Amino acid sequence: MRRKNFLEGFGEFWKEYRKVGSGILGLGILLGFLLLALLGPALVPFPGATERWQDIAYWQDNPRAAPPLWTNWFSAEKGAVSRRLLPEAGPADGSAGGATRAEYSFAYDYRADRPPRDLVFRFKGSGKVGLSLEVARPDGSSAELYRAQTELGAGISRVSIEHDARSGVFELVSSVNEFIGMSLDPDGASAASLLFSKVEEDMQDSPRALKGVYRFELKAEFLSPEARIEAPELLVSGEVSGIMGTDASKRDLFTGVVVGIKWALVIGFLTSLVTVVVGVLLGVIAAYFGGAVDWLLTRLYEYVYLLPVLPFLIVVSAIYKPSIYTLIVIICLLFWTGPYKPVYSMALQIKEETYVEAARALGSGRLRIILRHVVPVLLPYSFAVMALSIPGVIVYEASVSLLGLGDSSIVTWGQILQTALSQGAVINKLWWWVVPPGLMIALMGMAFAFIGSALDKILHPKLKTR
Repeated sequence: MRRKNFLEGFGEFWKEYRKVGSGILGLGILLGFLLLALLGPALVPFPGATERWQDIAYWQDNPRAAPPLWTNWFSAEKGAVSRRLLPEAGPADGSAGGATRAEYSFAYDYRADRPPRDLVFRFKGSGKVGLSLEVARPDGSSAELYRAQTELGAGISRVSIEHDARSGVFELVSSVNEFIGMSLDPDGASAASLLFSKVEEDMQDSPRALKGVYRFELKAEFLSPEARIEAPELLVSGEVSGIMGTDASKRDLFTGVVVGIKWALVIGFLTSLVTVVVGVLLGVIAAYFGGAVDWLLTRLYEYVYLLPVLPFLIVVSAIYKPSIYTLIVIICLLFWTGPYKPVYSMALQIKEETYVEAARALGSGRLRIILRHVVPVLLPYSFAVMALSIPGVIVYEASVSLLGLGDSSIVTWGQILQTALSQGAVINKLWWWVVPPGLMIALMGMAFAFIGSALDKILHPKLKTR
């Protein structure tokens, strides 16, 4: 019977709620956030970002401060897009002088106007290995870019065009035109730019793209019995990268923004739930018991209410450097005053209702009357207050993080904004570093503001006519 009544009540509520356009819009935005939070690990290109956001080595193969790839749509000259390439086929094994050998072939179809910033060949392996890297360009020129013997250890090994194969690129240019090769500045020229440009006299200052398919051969000779190479791949560090670009530390901003959704929801929901529950219970207790209890809780309310919340949070965070959960507790201790006074006023009226007097006459205890007859009537209002308080909580956390006083062990939108401002994103016009997290904070706040406003319109008239 209770289940049937609940379903009927919810159906009646939904009929009224869907008539409020702003409420439907807010609910749609919130569902989108929840979907992103649930599917985030599968959507982001760097699923380990939550634990390794501050680990610069984890992001070292990304381009630095690269704009989003969709900016190519609005640019006359298209930049090379960051991407990951796998070998065309498995290793071609053979033998050379008794040493086992493996070859991996990569094809990179270069169609952009501006070359990638770097090409990085990555692989795992162990033992002593002789490595060589060869390239065949679309114009028919080819050369060996890199050759070395190395002892591979644990972790990922890298061969970078910009750093490890610079001399090989200059030799390639010299093999096509020795005079042009000798005129290049070894310190000022970009190896990646030269590799993907036509060999011309002004190729260093005004390079023209040599478009077409570039074929790279990564060859390995295993010089010790335990030598091996696994999982080779080619990472193109492009001029544009990802859906939201990268920051000055080469971190993928789309990954950071998606991961930040989880913490925004946790902070908002958890803090609002605790503050509303505490505020409602204290307001009901003060109104029902009266006397010394009412006086004590009212004085406590006035003291906490008059505290400047943001300066207080800044001082506490600066002194103690709290974790995110400690920050949530501090916010809860300060935010319970929001629902307290309205609930107190409503509870004063509700406790004089006939059904409350009847319950008291039948011998019901004070706690039973509060929990069974007073609090349930205030629940609709509590939901509206909870929805309306979540944006404020998110903004307060973002404000504390923006000042560099948040929990640096997690990824939040406020942390991303703080890093952007401290590293000169605004001065250097890196708008893609500032706009996405700021827009997400605004959208999250807008969603809950719309939902809270809709709940207020629907539930308050019923509360007043009770």
